[in-house]
Amino acid sequence: MWVRISDKEAQYIADALRTNTTLTTLYLGYNKIGAKGAQHIADPLRTNTTLTTLYLGHNKIGAEGAQYIADALRTNTTLTTLNLVDNGIGDEGAQHIADASRTNTTLTTLNLFGNGIGAEGAQHISDVLRTNTVVLISFHGRWSTQSLSSLQTLTTLNLFGNEIGDEGAQLIVDALRRNVERLMLC
Repeated sequence: MWVRISDKEAQYIADALRTNTTLTTLYLGYNKIGAKGAQHIADPLRTNTTLTTLYLGHNKIGAEGAQYIADALRTNTTLTTLNLVDNGIGDEGAQHIADASRTNTTLTTLNLFGNGIGAEGAQHISDVLRTNTVVLISFHGRWSTQSLSSLQTLTTLNLFGNEIGDEGAQLIVDALRRNVERLMLC
């Protein structure tokens, strides 16, 4: 029998995170954590100095939960990997996370795959890639090829799970080609 962690149990985990000095990876995937549980987990992230990887994939934190996580990212100085796969954060949640990623200097991997992020959210994420030279973002959505062509630090582009087709692939190739040509002129 599976016992899934809900918002109430997330509070207990959060209490432990406040004083923990050894845990570096926390996997909370495939549970029943909603926005309130995300708030509980986010609170100690503001001051926790050991956790480097947080996997909250396959929960239901939504845009509100993404806001709580984003607020913690603004002050957290140790988290390098954040996985929010399949949480229904949508465009609004993507904006919250993108805004926090502008100032966070430690996050290097952010996975937002399967969150119903549309064109608006994709634009927020693309904008972050222009200013944040560290974070690698993976998500299921549409990329702004104009944003891609202006990047000077892109080293990895993950288009897993997208249905871009021949035309979309050509647009990406053209954007990356312009990016390479611009770098050669510098």
